[in-house]
Amino acid sequence: MHHLMHRHLGKIVAGAALALTGTAAMAAITLPSDAGAADGRGSRPAAAGAPAPGRDGGPPPPGVVEKAPAQGKRGTGRDPLTDDELRRAQDLALPRTLRGVAADVTGKPGPERLTTDLVELTPAEAGLADPPRRARVSFYDYRSDSYLTTTVNLTTSTVESADTQHGVQPPPGHDEAVEAARLLIAAPLGAGLRQDYRDATGRDLTGPDPLSVTGFVYRGRAEGAAPGALGACGKHRCIRLFTKIKNGRWIDTRRFAIDLSARTVARLG
Repeated sequence: MHHLMHRHLGKIVAGAALALTGTAAMAAITLPSDAGAADGRGSRPAAAGAPAPGRDGGPPPPGVVEKAPAQGKRGTGRDPLTDDELRRAQDLALPRTLRGVAADVTGKPGPERLTTDLVELTPAEAGLADPPRRARVSFYDYRSDSYLTTTVNLTTSTVESADTQHGVQPPPGHDEAVEAARLLIAAPLGAGLRQDYRDATGRDLTGPDPLSVTGFVYRGRAEGAAPGALGACGKHRCIRLFTKIKNGRWIDTRRFAIDLSARTVARLG
């Protein structure tokens, strides 16, 4: 029985060898026609690390960075708003009469600009060859604590609608977050932030420039218990901050709320 098993295994091994030989022969037959060179020695792989030849046999030419095409004054269809359209939309939405009676986050004349977005077309306009271009511009007026939205038609250069709301708090812009950080740094309650920055960098924190800050709205009592100093939040413009040292570590400032309308800082909980 032992002898029979060896004979059987011998047949299997021999059969496998024949199969491999056949596969090799088939591979040799099916090589591409240019596998051999004219001198009969066959092709040789390029040396490791050799540059790929260019059209002239040498290395390929270096890449060229081309300038972006010039941006037109007016987009078409659903193209993003161009720089010129952004400026025109903001000028149309912010007449000079409003600039004198409103204030931005720093108290300067004119409301705080938040967003400028392309407006969706109506179903009737969607099939037009050259549909109108509209933009919706939003502001926050710190003098009256109001949220302003204006829709302008960039094709006809007219204001189509304007709305003013109180007690509405859209997400804060970058300039608002920076101003909130400035107020927190200067406040007595910012001592912990200043100390954490000094521990991390060895330098004094005198302003928001070394920080990367992101703001999110704090609505006061709408989010639960609010200290007395923050009782007006929701009506006032109040935000909390995610704070990070640029190219450095995070500093937790979420327990503070900054009332940008009253320019005060309070601690939560």
